[in-house]
Amino acid sequence: MSLAIFDLDNTLLGGDSDYQWARFLVERGLVDAAAHGAANQRFMEQYEAGTLDIHEFLAFQLHPLSLHRAEQLDDWHREFMEEKIRPLMLPKAVELVDRHRSAGDTLMIITATNRFITGPIAAAFGIEHLIATEAELVDGRYTGRSFDTPCFQAGKITRLERWLGEHDENLAGSWFYSDSRNDIPLLERVENPVAVDPDAYLAAEAQRRGWPVISLRG
Repeated sequence: MSLAIFDLDNTLLGGDSDYQWARFLVERGLVDAAAHGAANQRFMEQYEAGTLDIHEFLAFQLHPLSLHRAEQLDDWHREFMEEKIRPLMLPKAVELVDRHRSAGDTLMIITATNRFITGPIAAAFGIEHLIATEAELVDGRYTGRSFDTPCFQAGKITRLERWLGEHDENLAGSWFYSDSRNDIPLLERVENPVAVDPDAYLAAEAQRRGWPVISLRG
């Protein structure tokens, strides 16, 4: 039995969940449309270019959570799942997850996006293990702050290594599927790295290193 690890945004999903959450907030009138929309686009472009300051981004991403009670946020998230996320759940991604499940592999999503957004998405894929950036919750309210190592770039390795130690697991026979240049450090660590609909930088690296490249989009 091996560990099958999946990036989430633009890998299992045909889009980016935290970008879609920001759009959802704008459409609901819960944040300033012009300012929040512009910042959301700017951070997306930085992520794609590999220049994102994760701490600056988390301050932006987590602040709206601090403005509302967790129960209200959960209600909105259920709407968000139906309107924004389920249409992005790629059938071929579901099939890929199911193949690893049928093979007896341990399934995991590892993502830079925070757990509030991604927890229900992992559940929708039937994936038990989720390593995500953590949003601080105190007395039923999010504080707008993160805690623990952000699950981004080399931080994914830090968080995964801790998980492996806590669960007496290892990376023998492991798989990791990702679309992003930001995940090259973790792709280098597993036995079976796979580029999924990769960005241009990762596509070039995959070709240079002889990594498989697949598409889950049609």
